[in-house]
Amino acid sequence: MMRALVILASLALVAGCADEATVTTTTTVVTRPAYPPVPSMPNETVPLPPVSGVPLSWQPGHWDWTGSVYAWQRGRWVTRGGHGTLWQDGYWTLQGGQWVWIPGHWV
Repeated sequence: MMRALVILASLALVAGCADEATVTTTTTVVTRPAYPPVPSMPNETVPLPPVSGVPLSWQPGHWDWTGSVYAWQRGRWVTRGGHGTLWQDGYWTLQGGQWVWIPGHWV
């Protein structure tokens, strides 16, 4: 008799396991910008311009993205030939959730 009760109890447990089980899963999505924020600008000493027969303008240094880190590109003197007299410095701007470098240019 005891054996019959054990078999019936086992069958009841197995039958309970056969019911449709509900499984709940959670997924955590971590998002980050494609690039880290641009470092602050270091103090840059502007050297005297080189001797030149053409007009020169100082192009300030900027941070350049190498694909893994930012690297500082020092400023330099550039010729103004054929351009306006106003230089727009290059700058980083956030567009569509990504940092984009806008190169310096003459205006």
